[in-house]
Amino acid sequence: MKSLILKAPRVLEFEESADSPLEPQDVRIRTLFSGISAGTELTQYRGTNPFMHRRFDEAQRLFVDADVPSWDWPVRNLGYEESGEIIEVGSAVADLRVGQRLFGTWNHRTHHVATADYVRDRLLPEDADPRIGIFSHIGAVALNGVHDAQIRIGDCVAVFGLGVPGQIVAQAARASGARIIAVDPDAARRAIALRHGAHIAIDAAGAAEEIKRLTSGRGADVCIEVSGAAPALGEAIRAAAYNARVVAMGFFQGAIAGLRLGEEFHLNRIQLICSQISGVAPDTSYRWSKPRLWRAAVELQHDGTLDLLPLITHRAPFAEAPKLFEQLDAGTPGMLQAMLEFDT
Repeated sequence: MKSLILKAPRVLEFEESADSPLEPQDVRIRTLFSGISAGTELTQYRGTNPFMHRRFDEAQRLFVDADVPSWDWPVRNLGYEESGEIIEVGSAVADLRVGQRLFGTWNHRTHHVATADYVRDRLLPEDADPRIGIFSHIGAVALNGVHDAQIRIGDCVAVFGLGVPGQIVAQAARASGARIIAVDPDAARRAIALRHGAHIAIDAAGAAEEIKRLTSGRGADVCIEVSGAAPALGEAIRAAAYNARVVAMGFFQGAIAGLRLGEEFHLNRIQLICSQISGVAPDTSYRWSKPRLWRAAVELQHDGTLDLLPLITHRAPFAEAPKLFEQLDAGTPGMLQAMLEFDT
């Protein structure tokens, strides 16, 4: 087995290890495709992720200073959106067979051993394109954000940030019955959003004023910020209608300057909600779970509700993974979903 690990900020290496023998209830998986996240994973690659500098105290749910952070070097948990196929089953596994395909999270590596229960919960439909599996986790993140937004049919929803998660949010919010205004400074990303879900796409400059104009002065019923950029969050707050909800999905790094919380946020009684995949929207928790969100992200692609494969703009063989990370880190124009391809 060969795995991609991070030795230091922006320093990737391949690590080889022997294949472990299968236990009776185990299944061996060969990786087919692995997506690279432009959010959490890039914060690891750049060394800015708070888990790499501080320790998260689970009991208190607080980040605390510590000699050893939550994630120490080398980082071996790169990658969380994979698809693969079964190449071997344990002696006690009778209902799974070689060749079946699945989605899941097992990092950027050539092979993985999982329990049969893990595999059963993540099987892809027999006729599905296995590439849809790489959107199971990021799709779940987007669906969770839409749930947190509490969208009602007919709502005007403004989506700030049209990277991969923002594009998925726009599609999912439209499928929920909303009218979508997509916001991004990149014209190419706006064009993609118009082809795949948005009703209107506008530049980020002056977005709040334009959204007010488009809604006869009311503002958006819901604003969803998916960029992790402080100016986008500030503009989302400005663009929201009185007492409307702003969902912050972006992964903000470090302290945030420039948010004017004494202006529109205060005077318009804006509801600011954090959406993050470590937990589901609280009011849905009796029915929804992360496994259900993962499954929904796959099934909604398979039935055509979500069209995510066009978001794959750059791909490379696993052996060239460092080059693909460099492109993503540099903000290569036109780049959305980057995907590693393994020998098939």
